[in-house]
Amino acid sequence: MFIEQPSKWLRWLFPKAIWRMDPTEKAVYLTFDDGPIPEATPYILDTLKEHGVKATFFMVGDNVRKYPELLERIKEEGHQVGNHTNNHLGAFKHWTVTYIINTFKANELIHAHLFRPPHGVMRWSEYYWLRKEFRIIMWDLVTRDYSKWMTAEDVLNNVKQYARNGSIITFHDSLKSIDKLHYALPEAIKWLKEEGYAFKIFE
Repeated sequence: MFIEQPSKWLRWLFPKAIWRMDPTEKAVYLTFDDGPIPEATPYILDTLKEHGVKATFFMVGDNVRKYPELLERIKEEGHQVGNHTNNHLGAFKHWTVTYIINTFKANELIHAHLFRPPHGVMRWSEYYWLRKEFRIIMWDLVTRDYSKWMTAEDVLNNVKQYARNGSIITFHDSLKSIDKLHYALPEAIKWLKEEGYAFKIFE
């Protein structure tokens, strides 16, 4: 992934992808990648419910296969869902056709109209085909909660430093992230509320 905020050339490369929502609206879009898994997703859902916040979960199809009850809980609690491929494929490690087939396999379980590529990158050929079927959601702020070099305080500070009107904020419901999110997620939500941000999900 790229550091905190993507460069302008990346946004230009994929012009029909969504990198940031309305910059005139005091609202942010919380997103979670790589789940659902029982070690992380339930805590995140509990935290969102406690604070009255909705989010969008970009899910790996094979995780949904293993934990279908988490997909149902995410939907039942009013959150949005997105496709994150079936096996968290790296875009440059597979043929385009393999990547596309894997994504559609995931959607047999997820039934999403939103897609986000793992690691936030994809070949232009993959983008060309997937944009015909999905609304491609990228990000405006990566918290880097997955990094072993980041502390929970660092993750929170990334939110405080880079959040702005229309930000699409990326967290992860993963084993690499969850210990930091026990502190950083509720504190980030509290801070965003104090700053006057509303929380929205994608249509």
